[in-house]
Amino acid sequence: MAGGQGTRLRLGEKPLVTICGRPMLSYVIDAFMAAGHEVVVVASYRTPFTKNWCRAQGVALYEAEGLGYIEDINAAAADLEEEGTPFFTCVSDLPCLAPEIVAGVEETWRRAGTPACSTWVPRDLCEEHGCRTQYTESVDGIPACPAGINILMAGGSGAAQDELQLLLHDRRLAFNVNTREELALVQEYLCRKRDA
Repeated sequence: MAGGQGTRLRLGEKPLVTICGRPMLSYVIDAFMAAGHEVVVVASYRTPFTKNWCRAQGVALYEAEGLGYIEDINAAAADLEEEGTPFFTCVSDLPCLAPEIVAGVEETWRRAGTPACSTWVPRDLCEEHGCRTQYTESVDGIPACPAGINILMAGGSGAAQDELQLLLHDRRLAFNVNTREELALVQEYLCRKRDA
């Protein structure tokens, strides 16, 4: 999902903000592709440079109306997926996402047998790394923040689906970039990892 304005970050189109010389969006695309998934970037009129970047990189693109996150997901699913087909959704500002996280989420969801899956990170883990805690919900009795990776079943007219709420104790998922402070933390983490 790469159609939002990224107003809190104030650095232009958030999917293209660079970390260690790469656009943030490229980390998410690479994680899903390495996990064996076809990637379609959902962009909107709010992110014209992101759309151009996708075209230049040969990344499949869906042009949503930019009505909102949920509305754009529903429109993309209705147009791209067959009824009853599962698909991932993921925010574009999760640059520490790795293929093994994607594969682990999928495997756990398949074992659970629910139509949908949402992923969560313990709030304490987010706070420990200086990251966002704007929205929390209790998952397995632990205050948790949404990680931004979901699995949904196409069809159903956008109605709520029974879901597995998967709590992941993985610090990489705490790095969801919404502010310049979070960007600096991720920059330090990923560049140090790259240089190691």
